[in-house]
Amino acid sequence: MRIVTRPDFDGIVCAVLLYETENITEPIFWIEPGDIQRGSADIKKGDILANLPCDKRGSLWFDHHVSNKLEKNPPGAFKVAPSAAGVIYEYYQSIGKLNNEFDELIKETDIIDSADLSRDMVLFPEKYPYLMLSMTVKNRDADDPGYWNRLVTLLRKKSIQEVLEDPEVEKRCKNLIEENKKFEKLLVSHTEMHKNISVTDFRDMEKAPSGNRFLVYSLFPDAMASMRIRYDHKNKNTVLLSIGRSIFNDNFKINIGQMLSKYGGGGHFGAGGCSMDAESAEKNIPEILETMKANR
Repeated sequence: MRIVTRPDFDGIVCAVLLYETENITEPIFWIEPGDIQRGSADIKKGDILANLPCDKRGSLWFDHHVSNKLEKNPPGAFKVAPSAAGVIYEYYQSIGKLNNEFDELIKETDIIDSADLSRDMVLFPEKYPYLMLSMTVKNRDADDPGYWNRLVTLLRKKSIQEVLEDPEVEKRCKNLIEENKKFEKLLVSHTEMHKNISVTDFRDMEKAPSGNRFLVYSLFPDAMASMRIRYDHKNKNTVLLSIGRSIFNDNFKINIGQMLSKYGGGGHFGAGGCSMDAESAEKNIPEILETMKANR
């Protein structure tokens, strides 16, 4: 039996819970949603998919993204909810396989994955242990998968304070603080306002920077929503698009997950992403931006 999930904080916490409740016999298979959508993921019987679109070759499926909703769900659980980990936690508590031992972890995962953040949390994530830890989870370098697995092991048995004292975690948190300072400057220099939508385009950079994805809403307070464009660092023929509703402005009305599902992507009501080839991006991005500006 194998866990199949995505490499973000919600996916890591999903894996924590599944290790606690199921007889996992193989290493975690870390993939992105696009791998399922393109049919390129090697999914097999016995796999437990979490925080990803459904693939009916697997045996259990847990998710919370509105764009992945099915008319009839396979075994597992689906619910439009703050996090996929919360859906899993509720499911296994209902059948008596989990008690309340992960209440704090699930509460924090719900807050982070639904971006239910204050301005102070956005500006100073280092003051909030779970939020800072979540920002160290990236998919950019060859040693990242080992780090994801390390976090799964740590979060199963240790308190958040003990997790942050782990040498690898501590190193990544220190790097994150410096990275966020640099990211702020690059965000300002690469972002333009289009009506009330902020558009950040990193395609002129050899490697798009990473950093606090919520910072744009503090730096550009007039933005109802944001669009971030970058090349896939592994393949410059692929453009990655991330769109989010401002966490400090309630005026954006579009269901982002549903909007992006038309372009091969997906997500939540308030945030989503998709990948497309560079040629398609030249046509699709202006079209998506016009839809966002119309806000209806």
